[in-house]
Amino acid sequence: MPSVAEEFRSSFPIFEHRVYLNSCSQGALANQVRAAYEGFLAGWEREGAQWGAWIERNELVRGAWADLVNAPLEGVAVTTSVSAGLSAFVSSLDLAGERNRIVITDFEFPTAGQIAFAQEARGAQIVIVPSRDATVSLEAIEEVVDERTALVIMTHVCFRNGSRLDPKAVAAIAHAKGALIAVDSYQAIGSVPIDVVDLDVDVLVCGALKYLLGSAGLGFLYVRPRLVDDRVPTSTGWFADSDIFAMDHRRYSPSPTAKRFESGTPPVPNLFAGLAGIDLVRSVGVPTVAAHVQDLVDRFRSGLDEMGATMVTPAARDRRGAMLAVAATDADALVAALDAMDIATSCRDGNLRLSMHLYNSTDDVDTCLRALHRHRSLVR
Repeated sequence: MPSVAEEFRSSFPIFEHRVYLNSCSQGALANQVRAAYEGFLAGWEREGAQWGAWIERNELVRGAWADLVNAPLEGVAVTTSVSAGLSAFVSSLDLAGERNRIVITDFEFPTAGQIAFAQEARGAQIVIVPSRDATVSLEAIEEVVDERTALVIMTHVCFRNGSRLDPKAVAAIAHAKGALIAVDSYQAIGSVPIDVVDLDVDVLVCGALKYLLGSAGLGFLYVRPRLVDDRVPTSTGWFADSDIFAMDHRRYSPSPTAKRFESGTPPVPNLFAGLAGIDLVRSVGVPTVAAHVQDLVDRFRSGLDEMGATMVTPAARDRRGAMLAVAATDADALVAALDAMDIATSCRDGNLRLSMHLYNSTDDVDTCLRALHRHRSLVR
């Protein structure tokens, strides 16, 4: 039986000339995604505006992503980015009373900090949970979440070091104090199985350009349906209306579903790419992808251990995502050295990031390990 990589690798032309280990920044381009873009362009060229078909595509994307995370359709908003979706939700919070705290972790992408601290103008108090030893402990979160907490924002997998947190456990902590939880799953979606019902989260955001194999400009927001009625966002737009074709500029009538957290015109070209990427991931199955990439991470760890390298990502499978972070003496120089050998990687926080996906093979791992041996002085 062929491996996942053997079955799907030919769909990704980049492997004809490069070893691609940078899915934590951008998924590799699939032939199916290119064809979807070309389909959009052909329709635009042939017919001009195709708003009926484009809105139908928007709904197909909503359904595909809802299926991926086991979310009810009425709880899903299609957005242009994590920033757009999370900003819209946070704008619906009442932060004027005693429950005005927003808790974020030390692992967050700048988006979460930007959005949280922007709420200080509305009366919010921001608390940051510190990290230690490449993780944020449940005990540290529990210490700061209290009856004044309105929202806990947590990353699912840290973009700097690949450390994976437990949304279900954090949700239990937040809910015990009457707070809501929002999970940023950008570095997890497509490579870590996600079930929003099982995780018991109130909000989950992500985008399409990493392990969902789409492009920038497409994001998703899940909001627990029973919360929607009581949340009226002030960050809004045309497609958040209860009837976008009413064309009525004289009132604000938000959709009765999570669509109320959407904004203006959908990112039409990215819908085509996004649906093709999601369909490709679904055709493999996220549990299969997750098992495949974790095997590759284990292979990398074994080779790096033999090298005496310092790994920043936790060793346990349930505490890491699809990315392995390795400490470097000069991370930028190491990324450049690997790039010169046609190996695509990236770095954050002084760490080399090696991220695997369904298209990566054991040969990719071994090729990169040989390159790292050649540049051992750049590996801490």
